Amino acid sequence: MKLRSLLFVPADRPDRFEKAAASGADALIVDLEDSVAPDAKPAARLCIAEWLEAEPTVTTFVRINPLGSAYARADLEAILPHAPHGIVLPKAEGAADIETLDGLMHGANIPILPIATETPAALFELGTFRETSGRLAGLTWGAEDLPAAIGASNAREEDGSYTDPYKVVRSLVLFAAHAAGVPAIETVFPDIGDEAGLAAYAARGRRDGFTGMMAIHPAQVPIINQGFMPSAEEIAHARAIVAAFAAEPGAGALKLDGKMIDRPHLKLAERILAQADET
Repeated sequence: MKLRSLLFVPADRPDRFEKAAASGADALIVDLEDSVAPDAKPAARLCIAEWLEAEPTVTTFVRINPLGSAYARADLEAILPHAPHGIVLPKAEGAADIETLDGLMHGANIPILPIATETPAALFELGTFRETSGRLAGLTWGAEDLPAAIGASNAREEDGSYTDPYKVVRSLVLFAAHAAGVPAIETVFPDIGDEAGLAAYAARGRRDGFTGMMAIHPAQVPIINQGFMPSAEEIAHARAIVAAFAAEPGAGALKLDGKMIDRPHLKLAERILAQADET
C-alpha cells in the first residue's frame, strides 16, 4: 500500500468525495471525527457506506471517533460491513488501544493507522506500537489536540516551525514508526495557500525519514507526492551504488566517485529505488 499522500475529506460532504479521489492522493481519509458535528454523524456514516459500496478505485481509510467517545462503536458497526481499506484511530494510546480496536472489529483484517500523539499519556506508549505492528498501516501524529490538552497556546513559532516540545513529539513518532517497521506519516501543513512552505515541509519530512504525509486540501496533493519521491539525481546515484556492490558482492566498503560508501549506503540506495518503484 503506497501512502505518500493521504487526503482528508469530511464524511458528511459526499459531494467532495469524487474530487478528492481525482486529486492523485494515494489514499483518502474520510473523516467521521473532528469535521463532522455530532448530529451529522449518522448521515455521514451512510455516506461512507455508499461510497465504499461503489468500490472506489482510490484507497479509502475512515477516521472513526476516539475509542472513549460515544460514537466509535456506531462508526464501526456502520462501516465495517463495507470493508474500508483502513481505519484511522485518533487519540490512540499505544498497543492497548490497537488491541481494543481489533477486538471491536471482530476479526476484520483491516489495517489501522493510529494518530499517536493527541494526548499526553499517548507519548509514553509510543514504543508499544511495535507489539502490534502487524495490524498497522503506519504511524502518524498531530500537533493540534496535544497543545489543547496541556493548555499550550500554540505548537508553532511565528515562522510556522514547531516549538521545542512538538519537535520532540514529531521525532518520537518518527522513531516509533521505524521501530515498529511501519511507514512514518508526517502530519498536515495547515496553510493551504503556501505552496513553497508545503514543498519545504514535505522535503524536510522525507529528509528526516517520513515516507508520506497527510493533506487537508486537494491542491496540496501534487506537491506532497512530488516531495516524497526521490529526485532524478538521487535515483541515478542510488543505481550507481547498487551496481557497484553488485559488481563486488563481497565488499563491505567501496569507493564511488571519489567517496567511500558502505553497506548503510547500499541500504539507503535500495530504499530510494523502492520509493521510485524500481527493483
